[in-house]
Amino acid sequence: MFKFLSTYLYLRPKLVLGLLLGPPMIYMAVVYLGSLASLLVNSFYKLDSFTGLIDRQFTLETYAQLFQRSNLDILIRTTTMAAAVTITDALIAFPLAYTIAKVAGKRAKSFLYLAVMLPLWSSYLIRVYAWKLILSKEGIISWLFNLVGLNPLLDWILSLPNIGGSSLALSPIGVFIVFCYIWLPYMILPIQAALERVSGTLEEASSDLGAKTTQTFFNITLPLSMPGVIAGSIFTFSLTLGDFIVPLSLGNSKYFIGQAVYSHQGTSGNVPLAAAFTMGPVLIMVIYLLIARRMGAFDAL
Repeated sequence: MFKFLSTYLYLRPKLVLGLLLGPPMIYMAVVYLGSLASLLVNSFYKLDSFTGLIDRQFTLETYAQLFQRSNLDILIRTTTMAAAVTITDALIAFPLAYTIAKVAGKRAKSFLYLAVMLPLWSSYLIRVYAWKLILSKEGIISWLFNLVGLNPLLDWILSLPNIGGSSLALSPIGVFIVFCYIWLPYMILPIQAALERVSGTLEEASSDLGAKTTQTFFNITLPLSMPGVIAGSIFTFSLTLGDFIVPLSLGNSKYFIGQAVYSHQGTSGNVPLAAAFTMGPVLIMVIYLLIARRMGAFDAL
């Protein structure tokens, strides 16, 4: 029986391919794409302000609400934060990824890999709440500023509009710091993988032709590693767009998209508005992925 079955499948490679890809494709179609389709459909409904029930008639009124000042501020605030985190993580990650790929020996490379991956072995919530303690008024950051006599500088930073707050743990700048830390490994690894693909012979040829180290870097290494940078930015940008735990734990009263979705869906029961908010990041990421695809980012994943 087993021999007959193996022969039967061997002679029908398309059937084997269908059996292998069928279950995951069905899962993607039903669970993943089905949930997105449900969000899209619900975003065209509206909440009846009188009865508090969902009016299941096609309308664009819910999307119009996104352009109200308060909701538009949430979209702009979240997108700006995601862009700032992505750029900062890229600037931090590139030197470390370059060291891992081009400079470090085998032992040092193993140590650096471990250092990058180690935070991912702990709980996401533990890392967030650990940073909340670090950034609090009684935390080590405030203690260090006080130790070196720079408390006035910290107070000035916290007094700045749009980024300050009562403390680092309750301010947009604190949210920014934690986001950069949480998503940094997702930027380092794709860049390192892209740099590994940059042939050393190209850099040697550039040097033999008289190019300086900086010229070789900006004309050879950096352009060839950009797909890795874009691939890493896909992770950092999209994860920041949708996260609500970090802003909820460390932010102030100014909402981000994730908090708005959580609030509208869970507290007020306004599922159509929550769905419309969700479609915003989806649209942003579709555009972002199309641009990234044209730049070859998926080759570095």
